[in-house]
Amino acid sequence: MSSQQISDTVQTGRLATGSISTMLTGIITLVVVMGIGRFSLTPQIPVMINDGFLNLSSAGILAAMNYIGYLLGAIHVSRMRSNHATYLKTGLLAAMLVTILSGATSSFALQCLFRFIAGVGGAWALIIVTSWTQLELAAKNAPRLSAAVFSGPGIGITLTGVLAWVMSTQYINSSTAWYVYGVVALVAILVIFRHLPHELPSVQKRREAAPLGRNLKLLLGVYTLAGFGYILPATFLSQMAHAVFSSGNQAAFFWPLFGLSAVTGVLLVIMFAAVVNTRISLALAMLMQGVGVAAPVVANNAVGLLISTVLTGLCFLSIMQLSMRLAREVSSGEMAKTVGMLTAGYATGQLTGPLVSSACVALFASLEPALLLAAGCLIAGGGMVLFMIRK
Repeated sequence: MSSQQISDTVQTGRLATGSISTMLTGIITLVVVMGIGRFSLTPQIPVMINDGFLNLSSAGILAAMNYIGYLLGAIHVSRMRSNHATYLKTGLLAAMLVTILSGATSSFALQCLFRFIAGVGGAWALIIVTSWTQLELAAKNAPRLSAAVFSGPGIGITLTGVLAWVMSTQYINSSTAWYVYGVVALVAILVIFRHLPHELPSVQKRREAAPLGRNLKLLLGVYTLAGFGYILPATFLSQMAHAVFSSGNQAAFFWPLFGLSAVTGVLLVIMFAAVVNTRISLALAMLMQGVGVAAPVVANNAVGLLISTVLTGLCFLSIMQLSMRLAREVSSGEMAKTVGMLTAGYATGQLTGPLVSSACVALFASLEPALLLAAGCLIAGGGMVLFMIRK
């Protein structure tokens, strides 16, 4: 082997190692800000209700505070022109810190503040780290690694679910559980912090914005419905499981199953991305998720809950992936701005969900009307994709 061939082999190895490092950094960042900073609240809700800190109505308000923060953080990122790396690291640290602080207080007002901060920081970190990894991995011609980054939230949900299950077997209270989640987040940050980008390119403001086409307007509406449709089971799944399994530890099994299903959905999109039609795949995913969201109302038992967990989880992250792919296919505008706009719409849907759930609990003493409404929105969104969006 010549010296040039050896040099090329070494360079290829370095590129592969760098690509894997970038992917893992992105995944672990999403584990921290999404799986822990945002979705650790789901297994915490039944524990906090049992500890006397919450009821179903106030749990909806607490979740809404997180999504208000996420919406504002997403809007802020879409207007951000510089200091992206600083906001990424700040968001990551904020999500970890408020998770730990949540264990130190029983004040509902402070819990709301902490969820709000976690939402803002989570949006900063999620959008910026996703943009960074997609740019880096695209430059290194690693599309599968780029797509794999989206598995981060599912892996994080699986992790928090397993932790919640272990803690339920030891009858650990909600305050201690917050500390456990926070310490895990801290360890994860220590592992990746030196691999985070030191700077990202500044964004120059364009003089003229590209017009928003009909297809993109429709996709924005669809993605907003998707955010509203999935968020109720994603927020209240653990509480729904505890209602079905009032004793024992079976209820703790469903949240990690949701996470594993979400990771499976990401892998399926990666495997079949080249051979399936994006528009039809997105429509089917939304229809399937609509069926999943309605399942525990139609069959108010363990079977309905199992179907809901698998179908809702399977379509959760794959809908995000497919929506972004479809946006690239139907839009010729600046992709970063398009992603920011769609993310803001998704966040608006997520924010609406817990508010609707709180209203339903107050009016009907049940989550079922809100779940049926969410399922109807997902099915309507799937129909919009199938019959109204055209390339």
